[in-house]
Amino acid sequence: MNASEAFDTPHGAHSHRAEHVQHMRQRLTAGPREALSAAEQQNLLALREEEKLARDVYATLAARWHLRPFENIVGAEQAHMDMVQAALEHQGLPDPMQGLPAGRFASAPVQALYERLCAQGLQSPQEAVAVGLHVEELDIADLRAAAARTASARLRELYAELERGSRNHLRAFFRWQQQLGGAYEPRHLPVEAYRAIATSPKEACWQ
Repeated sequence: MNASEAFDTPHGAHSHRAEHVQHMRQRLTAGPREALSAAEQQNLLALREEEKLARDVYATLAARWHLRPFENIVGAEQAHMDMVQAALEHQGLPDPMQGLPAGRFASAPVQALYERLCAQGLQSPQEAVAVGLHVEELDIADLRAAAARTASARLRELYAELERGSRNHLRAFFRWQQQLGGAYEPRHLPVEAYRAIATSPKEACWQ
């Protein structure tokens, strides 16, 4: 069993996601390598780790609470990781996640964030959903920042794809927050931007 299969949802989503990842891999690796700046390279490396953070946190909380959004989104986060890995490979950049098991990270700050988010999310279903909102809001903010710092059409397409998925994930967690109660205050996006995403309809998307 490969990593994508191990972290996929139990509802047969793997085949559809695998096809989409393959499609994105072909688009991301078409043509020659681009001359990326140090900042562009660092953004790719950081996003690979951040997508693993989301996957591993959600897998931990899914095992504890069995809430649908966590169980469904784990596989999507693995697909996000695979897309970023394809971009890294095409650019000849090392994979910062190579050989690291679930719950382990190369960056000390990311490791600390993982442990803090898991500890929070294991307190209650309401806190778990708040963690999901936090992770998706952080992803969206970082993807927007990365897109603004690159002139690469290929990378902008990747970041737009990942952000579209993260917006849908945030909407899913927001719906569950409305059902379960609890509180969440956005900390990475302006409140107006966060609310606009959370309360808007789901976008047409594979995830």
